Amino acid sequence: MIGIISDTHDNVVNVKKAVKIFEKEKVDFVVHCGDIIAPATIKFFEGVKLKAVKGNCDGDIELIKKRLEESGGEYLGDIGEIEYKGKKIGIYHGTNPVKLEGMINSKKYDYILTGHTHIQRDEQIGKTRVINPGAHYYGAENSIALLDVEKDIVKFIVVK
Repeated sequence: MIGIISDTHDNVVNVKKAVKIFEKEKVDFVVHCGDIIAPATIKFFEGVKLKAVKGNCDGDIELIKKRLEESGGEYLGDIGEIEYKGKKIGIYHGTNPVKLEGMINSKKYDYILTGHTHIQRDEQIGKTRVINPGAHYYGAENSIALLDVEKDIVKFIVVK
């Protein structure tokens, strides 16, 4: 199972709560779809293996990369691509809607994990399922998602 989080915007309280949920659910790893913001926030993901892409509000990218590597995580750049249990997964913050649509329409991915809008999304478009876990920004409903690619099930969890 994959844990999905995005747009944490240095909300350390929610990051800690989300990590506890991910640990309880025994996710294999967590994908952060961008807008971690400060490199120092990465230390609060201790306990989970973190893979992250660049968000439009992220600060010092080189230091974010370094902190991820130091914690055993992985920085995937602007657009990440991973294979997991036979499924091709694209990861993009979603800053440019045209680029996101291009990824969706490429028919290259089984799943696209995205963020940026701060709004939950679970939409099947052709062969591609597009998932946005929501955000942890002030005023947003704070949520994460769990993805079971073997059963093709997405579960959203509100982080309280």
